[in-house]
Amino acid sequence: MLLAVDVDYRDAHAFIAGIAFENWQDASEQNVFRSQLGNIKAYRPGQFYRRELPCILKLIEEHQIVPDAIIIDGFVYLDGKSRPGLGKYLYDALQEKISVLGVAKKPFRGIARECELYRGASKKPLYVTSAGMPLTDAKQHIRSMHGPYRIPTLLKKVDQLCKTMP
Repeated sequence: MLLAVDVDYRDAHAFIAGIAFENWQDASEQNVFRSQLGNIKAYRPGQFYRRELPCILKLIEEHQIVPDAIIIDGFVYLDGKSRPGLGKYLYDALQEKISVLGVAKKPFRGIARECELYRGASKKPLYVTSAGMPLTDAKQHIRSMHGPYRIPTLLKKVDQLCKTMP
């Protein structure tokens, strides 16, 4: 099973959504998971993982999800190679047993060009990073995901799900 996750913040609350699916090319989800977490601390530049990691772990633990890979909205490595981002902290928290793929819409300063992935007719790349899986494989999986546009169908859907939670 594959799991795409995203988090939306409103005031001091986090709304976490997860979409489970079986194959990278799937057009629809097999299952949807939702969680909420209160008393969220304010964002601190350079420490995004401190805000988002507890949210993703809550979703996984609350619903007892054990995927083969997790796709996050963000970076595994901020530079594409060694500077840890949210995904690396998630990979470590899961004892390096579950691959984590980061898919970011905007570049982080210093991100390696090898992380760029163009989908559809878009002239703007996505930025893919990974832990527990070679970057070439991670990029191929994200490239193969359903949808003709820059953002794969299920990643767009999980983004919308967390934003529409009550």
